[in-house]
Amino acid sequence: CLLPPLESLATVEETVVRDKAVESLRTIAAEHSSQDLENHFVPLVKRLSQGDWFTSRTSACGLFSVVYPRVNANLKAELRLNFQKLCEDDTPMVRRAASGKLGEFAKCMELEFVKSDLVKLFNNLASDEQDSVRLLAVEGCSSIASILPDE
Repeated sequence: CLLPPLESLATVEETVVRDKAVESLRTIAAEHSSQDLENHFVPLVKRLSQGDWFTSRTSACGLFSVVYPRVNANLKAELRLNFQKLCEDDTPMVRRAASGKLGEFAKCMELEFVKSDLVKLFNNLASDEQDSVRLLAVEGCSSIASILPDE
């Protein structure tokens, strides 16, 4: 199985290596059945999102959108909570990574949760103390806006 070595590579300090590992994990996720995603891939995403080092948490941000649409409701709730924690992380690099994936995650999330969860996260990230976090949040705004009905 390729998951353990790719998970390990997704935690290294070198950005290029992490990004390629995440790209490979995203590709592999598409080949997994929903059951395999739930049994093997979601635990990997959780481990990365709860890692001690910021490197693993930044890598996790890129995996939520490929897993979320294909898992059960309980796991979806856990994934939303994990993503929220990443958006509120103490480390600016993690918030920046989450902010950059906010729009992508919104596109695969149910409308009710975009309204109740992601809009709040967007508002927080859009007013973050770090310029780079705010900039990426605003870039994701169009994805969120395209999902919301005209109200």
